[in-house]
Amino acid sequence: MREEGATWRRRVYTPAVTLWAFLAQVADPDRSCRAAVARVLAGLAAHDRRPARPTTGAYCKARARLPEGLPRRLAREAGRDLHRAAADGWRWRGRRVKVADGTTVSMPDTRADQRAYPQPEVQKPGLGFPVARVVAVFCLATGAVLDAALGRCPGKRTGEAALLRNLAGGFDPGDVVLADRGYSSLYDLAGWVARGVDVVVRLHQARRPDFRTGRRLGPGDHVTTWGRPDRPGWVDDATLAGMPRALAVREVAVRVPRRGFRTRRLVVATTLVDAARYPAAAPAELYRARWHAELDLRSLKCTLGVDVLRCRTPEMVRKEFWMHVLAYNLVRAVAARAARGAGVEPREVSFAGTLQAVRAFAERLAGAGAAEAARLHERLLVVVGAQRVGDRPDRVEPRARKRRPKHGALLTKPRDQARAELLKGVRT
Repeated sequence: MREEGATWRRRVYTPAVTLWAFLAQVADPDRSCRAAVARVLAGLAAHDRRPARPTTGAYCKARARLPEGLPRRLAREAGRDLHRAAADGWRWRGRRVKVADGTTVSMPDTRADQRAYPQPEVQKPGLGFPVARVVAVFCLATGAVLDAALGRCPGKRTGEAALLRNLAGGFDPGDVVLADRGYSSLYDLAGWVARGVDVVVRLHQARRPDFRTGRRLGPGDHVTTWGRPDRPGWVDDATLAGMPRALAVREVAVRVPRRGFRTRRLVVATTLVDAARYPAAAPAELYRARWHAELDLRSLKCTLGVDVLRCRTPEMVRKEFWMHVLAYNLVRAVAARAARGAGVEPREVSFAGTLQAVRAFAERLAGAGAAEAARLHERLLVVVGAQRVGDRPDRVEPRARKRRPKHGALLTKPRDQARAELLKGVRT
């Protein structure tokens, strides 16, 4: 905390207490500040401490004083520690695989949030919500978030590939980056190769594979040469000088024989050109595992509630986002320890089930002594180890909802205007 510039006095809401309350707040189904303050008051009463005021003002001011870099640093360190501690048997063919994917999150419609993260241009002013683009890098073995970046949705150099390039410093030589075709430009692949990082992506729809060319490795499998296209705007002269004029890329055609799958055929592009070590089925198998990133984003957005953030300033929005990531990584750490004890892989342990167990044990753990806490912790790991993900290979489901939402009138004008018309007796 001192390294991140935090300062404090001997008050109730020290940075440690504030961080604990903030973390419990984002991990709880009731994410209100009032519930967070009630949790602090209950803790003070349990330890026979002097009670604090039951209002939220002091807590909100303490949250604002937390350095923005503190939750980001803690979240990254928690994720990277879990990534480094992954058992050898959890890795893909002995390699550390990092999966990148993007999504968007929304936040309250305030002027400050709108300036930092504007709403989509197709929405009328006063009717939309600010939207931030998020790119997250996950550990394929454990599901931990290793790094993430937030940016605006509209504008130049705000796409998912641009945000991922900002996170390139977190990749180590020997890593494998796994992503969809939005990250498959030659310039991006060349940048990863220069760092000693291998890539497995889906071939972009603008590229047409021709398996009659290049060095043939097998049916629908060859190593071809990608020529350098015109320089995009984000590549400066120094970067261009270090880029190769051509890059050897392996293209593998993958056929999906399963009935009910939307995709019947795709082409995987990869820098794993050693066919002896990585037969054609290997990159296809790895690309199919990319779907775990979608499930991890669902855990973040739906299970933890990151899809709709609650803070009203950009700085607090970023703090809230990173507190969610910290909570997510800590839950993943509990799942990984439980998986190791149960003799299974972390992906076989349910994230939602782990979170439910942690919530159920948290109150008793907080008030327990050292010996009792150790016993409860061991029991928690046993409970979590039994929360398995359903084994449903090749599951086919329609992309539609059966539950019909309740119908209600939509707001078609700014709320202040609609409220003023109601006061005048005008029906809206």
